[in-house]
Amino acid sequence: MELYRMSFWQLFLAGGPVMWPILLCSIFAVAIVLEKIWYLRKINFDSQDFLKKILDKMKRSEVREALQICDSIKSPIANILKAGILKYDRPRQQIVETIEDASLYEIPRVEKNLSTLATIAHICPLLGLLGTVTGMIRCFQIIQAKATVFHPVSPSDLAGGIWEALLATVAGLVVAIPVYVAYNYLVSRVNNLVLEMEKISTEFVNFLTE
Repeated sequence: MELYRMSFWQLFLAGGPVMWPILLCSIFAVAIVLEKIWYLRKINFDSQDFLKKILDKMKRSEVREALQICDSIKSPIANILKAGILKYDRPRQQIVETIEDASLYEIPRVEKNLSTLATIAHICPLLGLLGTVTGMIRCFQIIQAKATVFHPVSPSDLAGGIWEALLATVAGLVVAIPVYVAYNYLVSRVNNLVLEMEKISTEFVNFLTE
């Protein structure tokens, strides 16, 4: 059957059993990417304006109001500053340690599932290669079987088996390339967020201890 006349399902089945884990990886990857985009969008806000409001409240010794502002915003930055505000009357070292402890809790939440996404981006081409290798083995077994019974092997027999085996590699790359692009995009967003957390925390600690 000609390739362009085959349906997606026919191509999927022709790729062999390794197409199933590749499909499963693609579903997980899409779910992770959508979840991370939604999460990063949810916690995105004007951090400089937020810091300005917090510092204004702290200048007036309105600690409770500053905590209320932190509680009103669902963001790792707000959670970290809240931890620092609760220790505002302590020595600088203790405030810094409290903020670092809060960061150790918040940063893994921000980075959650990124390692899984990277793993999917790396194993999909390997799964595709595995499918191609097993497909080629199956193809040569058929050729050997035909040769055993003195049945002539035509070039079309060989070519047909090879292109079906290569479908697994194509599928692996089709999944891996966009997943890798999405992973790099999300890592960039997370790194920028972590840098912003460090910058805001430093400005806040300097304000409390100056």
